[in-house]
Amino acid sequence: VLFSGFGGTTATADVGDKPVNRATPDDVAIALGYADSAMIVPGYGLAVAQAQHVTRKLADELERRGVKVTYAIHPVAGRMPGHMNVLLAEADVPYDQLADLDQSNPMLPQTDVVLVIGANDVVNPSARDDAGSAIYGMPILEVDLAKTVIVVKRSLSPGFAGIDNPLFYNDNTMMLFADGKKAIESVLGALDDL
Repeated sequence: VLFSGFGGTTATADVGDKPVNRATPDDVAIALGYADSAMIVPGYGLAVAQAQHVTRKLADELERRGVKVTYAIHPVAGRMPGHMNVLLAEADVPYDQLADLDQSNPMLPQTDVVLVIGANDVVNPSARDDAGSAIYGMPILEVDLAKTVIVVKRSLSPGFAGIDNPLFYNDNTMMLFADGKKAIESVLGALDDL
C-alpha cells in the first residue's frame, strides 16, 4: 500500500506560495521499500551532486527487496544529449534497466513510485497541458501519471527553461528538499531501518 504525502507536512513554497507535500528520508524509504515497481528519473541535479553511484546502490537495495527498478532516461536530461547515459554507465547501471522516453511513458501509469532526482523541465506537465507554456509540445516523461512521485531537489527553483513546474504541487507528489547525493544516502540509511 502506498501513500501520497503521508508523514509529510504541507510547506509553503517560494514559487507562487503554493503548498507542497514535504517528504522526509523515512517517507521516501517506506514508499520505495514497499513498492512493487520503481522508476528512477535522473536529471542535471544528479550530475551536479555526483549521485550516480549512490543511486545505483539504492536501486540494488530495492531490487534485493523485490522491487522492480527501471531508469527512465529523457534524451535531453542534463546539459547535453546522452548526459544521463554517461553518468549511469560510470556507475555500471545494467543497460537492461534503462528505458528511453518512448519505453518509459507507457509504464508510468502502472508504476508504484517514481523517484525524480534533480530533473525538472523534462518532467514538467506544462509541456503537455499548457498551450501557453514556453515548453509546450516538448516531449516529457509523464511521471505525474505514476501512483506516487518523489522529487529530490534542493529547492523549488525553476529548471533551465526558467518556468515553474506544477508537478511539484500535485497531491501524488512528495518533495524531498536536499542535495541529490545526501538525500539518496539518507534514504538508504532509512531503508536499513525498515
